[in-house]
Amino acid sequence: MSVRLLVVDDHPVVRAGLRSMLADTAIEVTGEAATADQALEVFPSASPHVVLTAVRLGDSDGIELISRLRANGLNASTLCFSGHDNPTYVARAMSAGAAGYLLKSVSREELLSAIEAAAAGEECWTSQDRRRHKGPIPTELLRQNLEVTLTKRESEVLKQLSFGLTNKEIANALGLRYDTVKEHVQHVLRKLAVNDRTQAAVWAVRKGLV
Repeated sequence: MSVRLLVVDDHPVVRAGLRSMLADTAIEVTGEAATADQALEVFPSASPHVVLTAVRLGDSDGIELISRLRANGLNASTLCFSGHDNPTYVARAMSAGAAGYLLKSVSREELLSAIEAAAAGEECWTSQDRRRHKGPIPTELLRQNLEVTLTKRESEVLKQLSFGLTNKEIANALGLRYDTVKEHVQHVLRKLAVNDRTQAAVWAVRKGLV
């Protein structure tokens, strides 16, 4: 059976490379998009079994696209295809319902296998991915549904952190000094009683903050 694929990536070279790579396979690229908005527009005509999306899409976000597809009743398995080995991205993608998270360094065979598995309704998460997502996050806080009081700025920093941004990128995005962002991140980690940024991102995802 032929697998229909929608490729979402803001780099034309990547999209062209994937189309060329898949040309002689049972996987047909039936649509391309550079942004999340374009992906939503193209989806009906592409009628994909699988959506292969980058995480960073310029002015949009590939993981948010996964949620938007579901909210619009556009059903297809989704795979993240990223150049960033970022555990916060993995955590968000898993929580959003993606079938897997692939690095752009994977082999052709691994990519084909993952797309075919996703088309068949299977997941492609590794044991390491699952450990990242289900690791030692503040389960006591979640279980008791305790409220954590963050300032408006801390909440903004947590959201940007959960998008996988570095302190420098957060500073640029929010117009803050690097040292100020670093201080806010430390406050967030302490208030959430977590050990690192990944755990904070998972907490934010599970609480529906991002």
